[in-house]
Amino acid sequence: MLEPMPPIIEEHSSTIKLRASKYIGIYLSLILFIIAFGFGYFTSQVVHAQKLAGAESPSININRVVNIDREYDPIDSVDFNEFWKVWDSVKTKYVTSSVNDADLFYGAIQGMVMALGDPYSIYMPPKMAEQFTKDLSGELEGIGAEIGIKNQVLQVVTPMPESPAEKAGLRPGDKILAINEESTFGMDIVTAVSKIRGKGGTKVTLTIGRDDWGESKDITITRAKIIIPSVLYSLRADKIAVLRVMQFNDDTMQLLNKYVKKIQSEMAQAIILDLRNNPGGYLTSAIDMASLWVDNGVVVSEKGRDGASRDHETAGTHPLANTKTVVLVNKGSASASEIVAGALQDHKKATVVGETTFGRGSVQDFEVFPDGSGLKLTVAEWYTPGGRNINKDGIAPDLEVKEDWSKETVGEDVVVDKAVEIITGIPVVRASSTPSSTKQ
Repeated sequence: MLEPMPPIIEEHSSTIKLRASKYIGIYLSLILFIIAFGFGYFTSQVVHAQKLAGAESPSININRVVNIDREYDPIDSVDFNEFWKVWDSVKTKYVTSSVNDADLFYGAIQGMVMALGDPYSIYMPPKMAEQFTKDLSGELEGIGAEIGIKNQVLQVVTPMPESPAEKAGLRPGDKILAINEESTFGMDIVTAVSKIRGKGGTKVTLTIGRDDWGESKDITITRAKIIIPSVLYSLRADKIAVLRVMQFNDDTMQLLNKYVKKIQSEMAQAIILDLRNNPGGYLTSAIDMASLWVDNGVVVSEKGRDGASRDHETAGTHPLANTKTVVLVNKGSASASEIVAGALQDHKKATVVGETTFGRGSVQDFEVFPDGSGLKLTVAEWYTPGGRNINKDGIAPDLEVKEDWSKETVGEDVVVDKAVEIITGIPVVRASSTPSSTKQ
């Protein structure tokens, strides 16, 4: 996630559970190493990325691994001896003699995880894993955009408000075809993020494809330090409170609780909860937010490989349970924002307006290993209280309203206008003005 990726890297991306790992010995490393090549032989396209680990990686006593008995019985028609044959060929025949054992080791494991075909399950060598944990804590310099993979294409989930990405004109759904003229075909999210991210003041050029463009365009963006407030609040003259939630992080509920008190003290008549371009974040924040409205029952359920459902019930107090609410979403709404929108929709606590959401409703388990590397693995999928698979379908709005960027005037927001109409019953009429081709 750059953001993600919220999230931000995504990424921010999907909901992450951090847990301590048990010690993994040389034997388990061997098994992972062998299985990696059995399932992930195509890792030649990503092995180069492992140089991020390089000399700063914890040392791997590869001799202890490769000298262990290599005799294994074929499993499911996979002969692990083939791994060792390729290993020996690379070590003895590759054009240069400077083959780094650590690169091969980490690359093979990454290939195993890539073979799952899940863009959100990723193995990270030590330096990648370290950067990922920094992303979770909010340390970020880059363009301020959450990216994801959909239909095997790298694309923008959402640009963050006032970020370099938004100011450069990136929009949700934009396809990232190349990064600094390097094709993104087959590129995983972590590698893409590492190429897009950089120190503030430096530039990156993205080749962007957009559905309503005849051809792709290069957009050069100057990176910056990204500081994103998680919640913004305003009270309209018609006594409609607007809560714009940018992401779900550690301070989201603290700010929301503060603004709920303002909503009550200022006697707001209704609420517009704006989750557009929100890439998600922490599950606990999503459950706590939805619980402000949902006064009974399930907020979200998760189902793993065994098919069993684990329900997450509403929690705490519910001060907004009887407050008329409209939720705004678009294709940049993902993960935790989809959980909230789906819960309020299924419990009939709000009308959902906008576009069908991104559809990233999977649970990632993030495990850190003794060498500093990490594995982010999809272990479950999210379901709304009504049983809809968020990861498969996203959240469809009750009323679809699409923004026409080529026709909207500066300051106009047709989705908010529709929300106000739903609340008041009175259509919003705006004076005509010169259209703006780009909404910043």
